[in-house]
Amino acid sequence: MNHSAEIVIREAAASDREAIARVLLEAYSEYAAVLPGPFWAEYRDSILGSVHGDAPISRIVAELDGQIVGSVLLFTSSEAAYGRPELGIHTPIIRLLAVSPAVRGRGVARLLIREAAGRSIALGAASLNLHTSDMMASAIRLYERLGFKRAYETDLKNGDTLVKGYRLELQAPPGLQSKKTSTA
Repeated sequence: MNHSAEIVIREAAASDREAIARVLLEAYSEYAAVLPGPFWAEYRDSILGSVHGDAPISRIVAELDGQIVGSVLLFTSSEAAYGRPELGIHTPIIRLLAVSPAVRGRGVARLLIREAAGRSIALGAASLNLHTSDMMASAIRLYERLGFKRAYETDLKNGDTLVKGYRLELQAPPGLQSKKTSTA
């Protein structure tokens, strides 16, 4: 577990799924006003399906004063994350990063991404991927500040929306890097 002030990052328990769904819908509801009604309903259903489905390898949550205030889902591949093996992503993908609007600006998203990156390294992955759209401009700025670069080859279309791929190249901590042995 990682701590930052009173924010605790941990693996979610099965009993946390409703709280995760609540935070996701609270965080993503700002897009309901800019998306056509049927598209928002489909997006909302996709969010809930991911929370309650078995595809994520990990559900990471941020807790503040005993309440879940953020979450991110970690998947092993594009097939697990989106049902899209043709994207050819065989390294971890984060989806549905969400932070309650009441606690934004406190580094919660950064802590969740850092934890997902650490777990990806522990799985032996060389990179961590995600997808987002221009509608999520503040999230894109965060991803770029954290070192994510555009991965154009993983872009996809969702209706008329370009969903942009991003990738973070991961480095194992010094203790996990392979060491060269000397025979001299």
